Amino acid sequence: MKKLLSVLLVLAMVPVALLVVITPMDSQKQYIFGLISIGILFLLGFCKKRSISVIMVVMSALLSTRYIYFRLTQTLHFNSEIETLLGMGLFLAEVYVWVMLLLSYLQTIWPLKRELVQLPDDMSQWPTVDVYIPTYNEPLDVVRDTVLAAQCIDYPRDKMNIYLLDDGKRREFAVFAADVGVGYITRNDNAHAKAGNLNHAMKLTHGELICVFDCDHVATRIFLQATVGGFLKDPKLALVQTPHYFYSPDPFERNLSVGCNIPNEGSLFYGPIQQGNDNWNATFFCGSCAVIRRSALEEIGGFAVETVTEDAHTALKLQRLGWGTAFVDIPLAAGLATERLVLHVIQRTRWARGMTQIFRLDNPLLGRGLTLPQRLCYLSAMLYYQFALPRIAFLTAPLAYLLFNLNIIHSSASLVFAYALPHLFLAVYVNSRLNGRFRYSFWGEIYDIVLAFHIVLPTMVTMLFPKRGKFNVTDKGGLLNVGYFDFSVVRPHLIIAVLLAAGVVAGIVRACAHDYFGVDPRVIALNVGWGLYSLIFLLAAIAVARETRQTRKTIRIDVDIPVLIHYASGITSRSQTADLSMGGCRIVVPDERHQSDEIEEIELLLQSGAIVIPVRIIASDAEYIRLMFDDIPPSRRRELVRVVLSRADAWIHPPKPQDNPFRSMLTIVRSVFDLFWLTWKSRRENRRLRAELAAKAEEGSV
Repeated sequence: MKKLLSVLLVLAMVPVALLVVITPMDSQKQYIFGLISIGILFLLGFCKKRSISVIMVVMSALLSTRYIYFRLTQTLHFNSEIETLLGMGLFLAEVYVWVMLLLSYLQTIWPLKRELVQLPDDMSQWPTVDVYIPTYNEPLDVVRDTVLAAQCIDYPRDKMNIYLLDDGKRREFAVFAADVGVGYITRNDNAHAKAGNLNHAMKLTHGELICVFDCDHVATRIFLQATVGGFLKDPKLALVQTPHYFYSPDPFERNLSVGCNIPNEGSLFYGPIQQGNDNWNATFFCGSCAVIRRSALEEIGGFAVETVTEDAHTALKLQRLGWGTAFVDIPLAAGLATERLVLHVIQRTRWARGMTQIFRLDNPLLGRGLTLPQRLCYLSAMLYYQFALPRIAFLTAPLAYLLFNLNIIHSSASLVFAYALPHLFLAVYVNSRLNGRFRYSFWGEIYDIVLAFHIVLPTMVTMLFPKRGKFNVTDKGGLLNVGYFDFSVVRPHLIIAVLLAAGVVAGIVRACAHDYFGVDPRVIALNVGWGLYSLIFLLAAIAVARETRQTRKTIRIDVDIPVLIHYASGITSRSQTADLSMGGCRIVVPDERHQSDEIEEIELLLQSGAIVIPVRIIASDAEYIRLMFDDIPPSRRRELVRVVLSRADAWIHPPKPQDNPFRSMLTIVRSVFDLFWLTWKSRRENRRLRAELAAKAEEGSV
């Protein structure tokens, strides 16, 4: 009965929706209509119910559709071929954004908060699990702790086997695997890259479930207990995916002055989007931190090898055959983010190429097996990576009028603004309400602008020739001892920024002498404002290329553990740690003995026992002693991993504060200001250092 009433209500609202979308208005009436809509939105915003969020989504969708209808019916009249080309290109870019907005609402309006399924008390009923850790060219320093963390997982030893899948065929990896007691699998070739490596391991192992970790992802002790239960409850469940959490900062968090205060770039996907996908049984496999049923994989012929994004394609194949998928919204493992912007661009380019390949080779809109919501969730993911051309169109569109006096929107400035204002305002406000703790307003534009000029060509080529390209591994675990500005990544951004600055100056000159130039000052004002807006985001994207130093390989956690300090003289003191990492620790100063007596070892007193670690003093002050660990045997290092990286709550942190769009815009402006300020300070500091070196050289010559 409720379903019938809902259908009748929707049918009754269709004429109202059409009236809202297609009713033409002059600029004054449209301003009034838009301001009333914004006022209603603000009033609704005081209520936090999900039903009110749905109403706000409908309002935003209707006013955005109204804007697109206005553009289609009233603004596509041009005076020349070049205006037609540029104008239609801009309109198609706006249609793309409108489609993505509607698809994003579909994905995020009904997130599924899935609860954990407990395993039965009888451990004999627990399924067997093969843990795969694939690697190719990553250093052993990156892979070592991932393997040791896997050994710390709380699961019966006779039901869990760990395998290091080394596609690099390196002797030191084989020796390490033998030393710590895990399986070591390699092969004669590297066909199909990571997917081929996993498929090869499937032929040699027999676990009922397969757990995959990228070689830099360290698991918490409860990983399997939190994910395996669902497979026993639902025999048609094929995949349980968990978030990719990164304990090192990505280029945006590290290089921007405000980066540490914003959610990680992946928070939106591994939050509302995956939860929304889960609601439609469209959870994506993300290549790591996931558990998959072997029988389901065997039914689709193993991990997908047709594209360079074998993970999402594998999930698509599973769902086509009716298998279920799930997303557990708890960070149960953590890994390394891309250390430098150029590596970030390379990684995202592979993702864009892979999703485009799936769109061409196994289009989710076609074929059998998927429900309509599943098709739309996959369509959203694949269309997202086509953002490059629309983003470039939006950035450069004001230049057409400011520099070349081309009219690519056939309408008055006031009418365009009257229609665009409610469309843009509601989209920003509603997205902030739905996803504000996972993605701050306007930051998505910076992420897209950084990539746009680099992925535009690969996505276009892949769309035409989907089988071109190869899998590339993202380097992890590198350090950066000296900061620098990576001009190679943002060279096209700098060119467009210069053109926009020139266009804004030219526009201001024409506005001041509008009678002489015979131009409408309101049109000039609209394009100058648009150009300034684009310039701010371009400069923020350019600021990300200012690479800062990265000298710490391991994360430090605040933890208070009793510790015994062993001095060279044989004396022992008691203290406690202030923080701890895989590379060292900071301990509270018990007395002044360390100033005259060398510290040789410390002994961490854990509930499971004591760990004795040889150390060296790095620095000390009145409160703390900073120590660096020397080489640690695997058995002791495993216990350290258990304490530092594998705690059940190791990666569970409070969410970021709720987004405020105005404050978010101010942080972006600040990052632009800091680009110039910090660059000037660093150049000034470099000049001072050079002067000091020159002075010392002169003194030496004397």
